[in-house]
Amino acid sequence: MQQPAPEPLYRERLWPSLAVVLPTVLVIPASLLVFLPINIAVGWITAVVFFVGINTLLIATAPVIMVDRTHLTAGRARLPLELAGTPTGFTGVDATAQRGPQLDARAWLVIRGWIGPVVKVPVTDESDPAPYWLISTRRPAAVADAIATAKTAGSR
Repeated sequence: MQQPAPEPLYRERLWPSLAVVLPTVLVIPASLLVFLPINIAVGWITAVVFFVGINTLLIATAPVIMVDRTHLTAGRARLPLELAGTPTGFTGVDATAQRGPQLDARAWLVIRGWIGPVVKVPVTDESDPAPYWLISTRRPAAVADAIATAKTAGSR
């Protein structure tokens, strides 16, 4: 019998922001421009289907960041907390630097362009090719605190 999943200490879904969803409205006039000369009904149906489809895809593919007592989960990837180092949260210019000039090409990334802050979690497993995980989050301090809390509770 399978054990129930541990209660999460932190959970966040990286939903697209309104600044991402609003521009998808432009697919409506673009579709109308292409299809209205052919058929009005097809133009409107195509426009609505494209708009709904794009936004459904954005929402359905939004990854979940979760910390429980034993693992950090970012999207489909899981890192046992005993292999996680001390996390560091970054915001503003520092977050931009972590995603850009300071980024190690070997790092495991769960990045969403519409979310500025990131948390960097070092991987202490020498056999893991990724030196750290870099994860977009709206609350980097909360993610770092949840990891620290779980590691402290696990070391007792």
